[in-house]
Amino acid sequence: MSTKTVIRWNLRQLMAENGMFATTDLVEPLHRRGVEISRQMVHRVATKPPLRINLDLLAALCDILACTPNDLLELAQEQVVEPAASGDIGPGIGDLRPIRATIRRPNQAE
Repeated sequence: MSTKTVIRWNLRQLMAENGMFATTDLVEPLHRRGVEISRQMVHRVATKPPLRINLDLLAALCDILACTPNDLLELAQEQVVEPAASGDIGPGIGDLRPIRATIRRPNQAE
């Protein structure tokens, strides 16, 4: 096994700590800070880690939740399971491996 560095998105936890349990709770506070994004986009940002984030949105979230970018974005180490050997024929239980089925057809009378 090896490790890789990942970024964890902690928006939902910070929202809960601030009494915000619905993603729509962010729409109005973002609007007041000049960040105009749809309810669907707010839902995506809150429920899935964004691949990219606008700095205005990040600053507004930090202001709303009274946090820093380090609270929202956390570096972490995760264990990576290395793929099985190429000669492995599939999943099994311990040393047991599946056996390929053979289909036999009855002889037909001619």
